[in-house]
Amino acid sequence: MAIELKLQAFEGPLDLLLHLIEKNKVSIYDIPIALITEQYMEYIDAMTEASLQMDTMSEFLVMAATLLDIKSRMLLPAEKDEEGEEIDPREELVRQLLEYKTYKYMSFELRERENSAQGVWFRKQSIPRQVLKYREPVDPHELLDKAGVTLPGLYRIFQEVMKRREDLKDPIRAGFGKIEKEQIDTQEAMQFVERYIMNRRRCTFKALLMLREGRMYTVVTFLTILELMKRGHVYVVQETNFGEIQIEANDPSQWTDEEDDFLSEWSEESDAGEGEK
Repeated sequence: MAIELKLQAFEGPLDLLLHLIEKNKVSIYDIPIALITEQYMEYIDAMTEASLQMDTMSEFLVMAATLLDIKSRMLLPAEKDEEGEEIDPREELVRQLLEYKTYKYMSFELRERENSAQGVWFRKQSIPRQVLKYREPVDPHELLDKAGVTLPGLYRIFQEVMKRREDLKDPIRAGFGKIEKEQIDTQEAMQFVERYIMNRRRCTFKALLMLREGRMYTVVTFLTILELMKRGHVYVVQETNFGEIQIEANDPSQWTDEEDDFLSEWSEESDAGEGEK
């Protein structure tokens, strides 16, 4: 029986076999090998006359050899497997045809989707800014319940973490504060102390120290009092041990000022020493 074939209508030997099975309206699970092989060989003869490319021709020749092998095996007594069941020589060919048919029709489905997608247009996102910024409120109790965590458990973990941080601290250096250089104008501080005493005529050493903060001011105040005592500008009284130190200004007639100005000299030396540091 002669059949008309278009040489470029099939993509491979499996495609041709599938076409022949559908054309003859036979079951793919019960292929009439003799009929299909005969029609397949007619297509091979047509390919030979058309002088197709060698790589294309070789694929069809391999399948022709496979069909002839299956046809010859079906003429022999049926082979049996280890369980005693007959082995169908067409089984491997049927499996290949089923896989090819599946992928073929999947490709048709993808092609249809591609064609339908060509007519679809998408517009740009136009969601209001307020909607984009919205975040669903989080219920912490619900999150803790899902995770199986309780607030006392979280607090215990927090305490353990804080304890580990405390253990990492250096017990000696951790207590050090920030060391900063005190900025003080010694000349101005000494003159301030002297004016304060002369204006009030009487005060306590503690009151002088409370006027300003800083260790440098304390040192300057102490040296200023000593120098004023030396010159006779003030006299100092302490009635009891560790008691309040009272400072009182003397009458100018009792002053014994020297030619050099101690306040200015000591201030200049202190400022120079700070600059060298």
